[in-house]
Amino acid sequence: SFFNSENFFLIAEAGINHNGNLKTALKLVDTAKKNGADAVKFQTYITEKRIHKKYSKIFNILKKCELNYRQFDIINQYCKEKKILFFSTPFDKESVIFLNKIGVKLFKIASFNISHYQLINEIIKTKKPTIISTGMASLKEIKAITKKFSNKKIKHSLLHCVSSYPNNEENSYLKNILYLKENFNCKVGLSDHTNDIRTSIYSYLIGAEIIEKHFKLSEKDKCIDSTVSISPKKMVDLVNEIKKVKKI
Repeated sequence: SFFNSENFFLIAEAGINHNGNLKTALKLVDTAKKNGADAVKFQTYITEKRIHKKYSKIFNILKKCELNYRQFDIINQYCKEKKILFFSTPFDKESVIFLNKIGVKLFKIASFNISHYQLINEIIKTKKPTIISTGMASLKEIKAITKKFSNKKIKHSLLHCVSSYPNNEENSYLKNILYLKENFNCKVGLSDHTNDIRTSIYSYLIGAEIIEKHFKLSEKDKCIDSTVSISPKKMVDLVNEIKKVKKI
């Protein structure tokens, strides 16, 4: 089980906040571990397979932030040394095969890949637990993907998610967490795109068991996802607030 003593799983989403730099990626691992995260998550992809060159602005950003498989192997080993769980969101079949080969314990499906069945079927083949973000998904799509995992008896969980970067707290629709818990037989959590921790705390109060939070090395860090990321200090605050909930 990936859950800590609060029966809760905190994922520090490093994403592409390393800007394509391995040293920065390893620093993000250190920061996640030091500030109380249970896991650190990255994104593994081949840019050419993720987006067409004609969308040059996004293509260039993703290309600049692409780490290769050898670098992910180093990050994975480093996470083992630091005793923090490493995993990643793959965006293509090759990346699923690679991540499985280096022994990741679980997978993540990004919300806009919720109907990307070539990718999903490759993940299902690994039989590994999978976390599914529901950001842009319709109810029909959520039902279809959970059915695929249930049919194969593969552990899966759903993250409520609002796909705007950054998301305003008022637009968080946290009631969807209750809906997902009532209607799907799996663990439910939140992928939080606000740049604070209040939404995450409230989601825990109404039953979120997994929280995924983008983070950065410092408040001043000008990384790619800076606007949706929290500082190390805020991560510590989040962990401490959640520990207090039980007592209160």
